[in-house]
Amino acid sequence: MLPTVSHYWSENPDVASATETVDVVLPDVAFTMLTDRGVFSHGHLDTGTSLLLREAPAPPPDGDLLDLGCGAGPIALTLARRSPGATVWAVDTNERARALTASNAERNGIGNVRVVAPDDVPDDVWFSAVWSNPPIRIGKSALHELLQTWLPRLMPDGEAVLVVQKHLGADSLQRWLGGQGFPTERIGSKAGFRLLRSVRS
Repeated sequence: MLPTVSHYWSENPDVASATETVDVVLPDVAFTMLTDRGVFSHGHLDTGTSLLLREAPAPPPDGDLLDLGCGAGPIALTLARRSPGATVWAVDTNERARALTASNAERNGIGNVRVVAPDDVPDDVWFSAVWSNPPIRIGKSALHELLQTWLPRLMPDGEAVLVVQKHLGADSLQRWLGGQGFPTERIGSKAGFRLLRSVRS
């Protein structure tokens, strides 16, 4: 189960709704999404997620893919567009985030996204890839618990692509992941963010 804290990682944000539309334009994918207060990256596509979407390796063309901590859905929608033969699981504790991702998939005509709470992912689902801008600010212990819950659900030779700010512990997280049986390399770096690729050994 994902940990619950205040701010955008809480189950029910206590801030008033104030939606804003954001255009996401990538070299191969473009869509418009609605964002809201109480959900990560209100009113813009954050720098870390932009790095991930622009520089991550191509996702598997089929199978089950995971957007861990989906927010308003930019990662899930991009995965779904790039891999139309896959099922993309968009997971978040935040009810407002899940509602946004579902409506953003619908408004863009994307039908291969399944938006669910963490406990609603069936136990027999294993992922070919996990993409995430993980909630570093929940704290190291909670973050480790989060990753220890989901990364072991990677298929053999499956990979996780994570974007993490350098000053929030990207390099130490890279070492920790390696120690947990997920050899990790840095595949990108920009504006103080590290793009990490982990494989299941």
